[in-house]
Amino acid sequence: MIRGFLFALLLVLAFAFSPFSQAAFAAEPEVVDGIAAIVNGDVITYSQVRGLSGPREKLLRSEFKDEELLNKIKEARQAALKDLIDRQLILQSFRKENFQIPDHFIEGKMHDIIREDFGGDRNTFIKTLEAQNYTLGEFKKMETERMIVQAMRSQKAKPSMVVSPAKIEEFYKAHRDEFSAKEEIKLRLIMIPTHASDGNAAAQKAMADEIVSKLANGAEFDRMAQIYSEDSSRELGGDWGWIERKTLAGPLEKVAFKLGRGKVSDVIDFNGNYYILKIEDKRGGTTKSMAEARPDIEKKLLQQEAQDLQERWLASLRSKAFIRTF
Repeated sequence: MIRGFLFALLLVLAFAFSPFSQAAFAAEPEVVDGIAAIVNGDVITYSQVRGLSGPREKLLRSEFKDEELLNKIKEARQAALKDLIDRQLILQSFRKENFQIPDHFIEGKMHDIIREDFGGDRNTFIKTLEAQNYTLGEFKKMETERMIVQAMRSQKAKPSMVVSPAKIEEFYKAHRDEFSAKEEIKLRLIMIPTHASDGNAAAQKAMADEIVSKLANGAEFDRMAQIYSEDSSRELGGDWGWIERKTLAGPLEKVAFKLGRGKVSDVIDFNGNYYILKIEDKRGGTTKSMAEARPDIEKKLLQQEAQDLQERWLASLRSKAFIRTF
């Protein structure tokens, strides 16, 4: 009795996280056109495989062609067949463990679908089923099996409620980069060519020094860039927006990322040009402490444990089953 109640509770939770889409009706009606696999005596057809892989195949056809497309479609159908085999094993396990779904659960689900997706209009719901060559009984069976699979997966993948501090520390050390925000700066730049080959380097350097002096005395950087800069960002007032490390050449990056917020650099002589940089803002460049990262780490580790438990359970079902593919 308790076991049945717990399973019923799992089904209630499954309903809450199983939104229904009318797109479910868009699949073609099942046509038995050949046997793709036999799972302990239950048949999976090629039409079922194509029905599951269809949306993926449509996307593949827009991205690939010729032999590469054929290989991708083959992979998609193999993955779909594997999913269908696992689904059949789960349904068989449900029956073997003598679980049952109360009729009022199923009827409640039907009422929810009609209310949420058809505005409470049962006639529209029935007509939509008929237009897609489904009977009400077939649709109920499809939804029932969907709920069974979801509930069984949830039941068999219950991770431990506590993650040990040692595991959290190990994960943090191995994935430290995941908890570090990229260091970025909001940059404006003025570039003055040295014209060294024309013997004008001294005059150009004097101009650059004068610009730095004007900026120190309150001149607007964007205005100075529009007047003097020969960089491609001139019309934008020298605005480069937010940039990460390795965007600028090494010597410029070194200066830029050392400057404080709102600061302007001295003249930088690099690669035949004089540069003046202004850092308008900074962000990132920090790493969460292990204490700050703990909730995210616990969530990831629990999800991974749940996936591992579910895969081990499915592997056990596969190992005990008679499965033949064609």
